[in-house]
Amino acid sequence: MLLIEAYQYLAWARFLKSIPFAKVAPSLGKQMQETSNSDDLSNKKVLASVSRAIHLMSRYTFWESECLVKAIAGMKMLEKRNIESTLYLGTAKDDKGELIAHAWLRSGPYYISGAEVMHRFTVVAKFAIEMNVHKVG
Repeated sequence: MLLIEAYQYLAWARFLKSIPFAKVAPSLGKQMQETSNSDDLSNKKVLASVSRAIHLMSRYTFWESECLVKAIAGMKMLEKRNIESTLYLGTAKDDKGELIAHAWLRSGPYYISGAEVMHRFTVVAKFAIEMNVHKVG
């Protein structure tokens, strides 16, 4: 079921990519804020499963499912599970001096997507999805 969900969120994220970013940005969370880096071991299995599902299913979409599409899909899958995440957008110059962009997603200390090359990019925007946890007691 997680693979089907990942495929659906990848499709939704690809659709969002076709809309002007200024209209999509408000749905990505609090701009220029980050969620905590603290480790919540109770989420580790879910984070790994969501990451695997997104990476696996992105290979089978008939549309482009690269970094931004994967990051948005992952963010929405985690939000559905009440798990906080931060989506990062970065820019850099390639070997030819051309401007390139990259997106990656982090939850706690774990990277869900895009971590492979994130070190090459300068963060220009970030979006935090925070969960409101009400403690009883």
